[in-house]
Amino acid sequence: MNMSNTTVTYQRRTKDQLAARVAQDIFDGAVVNLGIGQPTLVANHLPAGREVILQSENGILGMGPAPAAGEEDYDLINAGKQPVTLLPGGSYFHHADSFAMMRGGHLDICVLGAFQVSATGDLANWHTGEKDAIPAVGGAMDLAIGAKQTWVMMDLLTKQGASKLVAQCTYPLTGIACVKRVYSDLATLECTPAGLKLIDKVDGLDHADLEKLVGLPIAA
Repeated sequence: MNMSNTTVTYQRRTKDQLAARVAQDIFDGAVVNLGIGQPTLVANHLPAGREVILQSENGILGMGPAPAAGEEDYDLINAGKQPVTLLPGGSYFHHADSFAMMRGGHLDICVLGAFQVSATGDLANWHTGEKDAIPAVGGAMDLAIGAKQTWVMMDLLTKQGASKLVAQCTYPLTGIACVKRVYSDLATLECTPAGLKLIDKVDGLDHADLEKLVGLPIAA
């Protein structure tokens, strides 16, 4: 529970609630890549009756949700080495073919994690620049630029309380002006050439308090 002032309280979205919020906006028939980490949870929350074709960069098309406990097949994993399922009609193939899909503009949406996102949609998600940090670009650059829409799913604040939404990224960039939307535990925002625009926020969080947390103006 968080308190934005002495009278108003708000509850952060849990990781599953955040995944469900992202899944809500994925349109029927979309081909989607879910990045390593939190984004993989989206597969478990896609609305029933909505056809979404999930692609994994290690070479899967038609990926399903996580398997039930005890039914894992570790020969069938996603890019984060987590066991997954394969839906009827799904396939797996060489990762070079997978990257051709990603680079060729065949993905409607990719959902990625991030260290920082600028108000205009610059993305930094592969390296913090710290001496002891291990850079891990993977397919992030290919996805961020190759997908028709790039969405970011992340906590709004770092563990130290700093906003991950910034005026200008200070970490090495993954892509420039590539992020369309940011789904966070406190709010959903759109990145535009003019800056941030609010889509929704958790109940009880005032607009002014959200702007204070982010440290940037947010158009209503």
